[in-house]
Amino acid sequence: MSMEGYETVIGLEVHCELKTASKLFCGCRNAFGDAPNTNVCPVCLGLPGSLPVLNRHAVELAIRIGLALNCAVKPSNFHRKNYFYPDMPKDYQISQYDEPLNEGGSLELPDGTVIGITRAHMEEDTGKSTHLGSSGRIHGAENSLIDYNRSGVPLVEIVSEPDMRSGVQARAYAAELRAILMAVGATDGRLEEGSMRIDANVSVRKPGKPFGTRCEIKNLNSLRSLQRAIEYEAQRQVNLLEAGERIAQETRHWDEAAGRTGTMRSKEEAYDYRYFPEPDLVPLVPEEDWLAEIAASMPALPKQRRQNLLDLCGADDQATKDLVATVVDRDLDPLVIEATLAGAPAALALARAANELDATAGLPSGPSFARTVALEASGTLSATQAKAVLGVLATRPTDDPEAVAKELGFEQLSDDTLLTTIAAVLEANPEEWARYRDGDDKLAQFFIGKVMAATKGKANGKAVVAELVARRG
Repeated sequence: MSMEGYETVIGLEVHCELKTASKLFCGCRNAFGDAPNTNVCPVCLGLPGSLPVLNRHAVELAIRIGLALNCAVKPSNFHRKNYFYPDMPKDYQISQYDEPLNEGGSLELPDGTVIGITRAHMEEDTGKSTHLGSSGRIHGAENSLIDYNRSGVPLVEIVSEPDMRSGVQARAYAAELRAILMAVGATDGRLEEGSMRIDANVSVRKPGKPFGTRCEIKNLNSLRSLQRAIEYEAQRQVNLLEAGERIAQETRHWDEAAGRTGTMRSKEEAYDYRYFPEPDLVPLVPEEDWLAEIAASMPALPKQRRQNLLDLCGADDQATKDLVATVVDRDLDPLVIEATLAGAPAALALARAANELDATAGLPSGPSFARTVALEASGTLSATQAKAVLGVLATRPTDDPEAVAKELGFEQLSDDTLLTTIAAVLEANPEEWARYRDGDDKLAQFFIGKVMAATKGKANGKAVVAELVARRG
């Protein structure tokens, strides 16, 4: 059924695990992938008589998030959020309720749209349940296993205003938020490991009408799943309304394989959790000097870094913007800036960083990258050769690019050898040469390929084109 005549309303709740060495209220190790139930103690297991002690570094990271999202950082209190679930051994979660640390901010998307931030509050994470059965969910599971390593890990929950109107826009918001969180050092942003988990509140309405009944989709762990889940859920709600049915306010889960949402449980309200102030923690009141110190240490955020690269390249076309976004997202912009300051063309450095460098496989050092780009720009290396050199530098980052090129057999062809090779290629392909001379410029790539094959990749493509143009007259 068509979505025509309906508007989707979306608000996101993003849970970000903070990149600290220890948990929020105890000294247990905060690490993903350790053997189950090895990073636990009486505090994070909620044993009687244990007392929480607040992690100062976690508070600092939470404040950095608030400042990056233009929030007001305020005195706050911790509360107990009471509910029973196997992954909360205390039967309550220490969180923040009506006095959050960060309140009333905003996030600007790359296209200029501004999304309101309601709050970004601190809380502890829960344990992790693994349900054994064909569905992997609690319904129909034969057994469930619980790992409490994650219990007590510091979280910041970032709650947006319901300002998004499509799955595409929600995906852009989540991507930009992830980039900001990583830029300030708050998290590693690994959705696949649960470092960042997204809940989407989705409703539909006729334009200009009050908000409709919302449903919450829990624990979306990829940007692709986020977009797909929102689009499916919005369509499901429209179908119900068009059939004259009501939408039940509930929590739903996303089945990636089936491509659909399903009922999980009825939606809880704040009163269901019976919040009350945490009696074992004092109010959190950051000192003004500390706040000023944190603000002064804030790094450049993705928006500013993208603009810096665009200014460096002297271009703002969409292709350049796409390359810039890729480079900043991969945290490669320092390499591009260093190469440009060393004299390499900014546009070429940007293209090589975006298309050839992969931090997971290894990166060249700044000087090695800059020199490789400069060698390509001067014509000493062809594009293909430069890419091969960068591939070697990924595992030998500080090697001299010229020495690597020599090792790979990329000695520069003499002018006489290049001219002789071009002449032989033209003689062997008279029909293509005639068409090129008559104005079929696309055939330049055909001749470059032939010359490259004849010289085993040693020819310089720019020199080949220049000679072709000269011979054409």
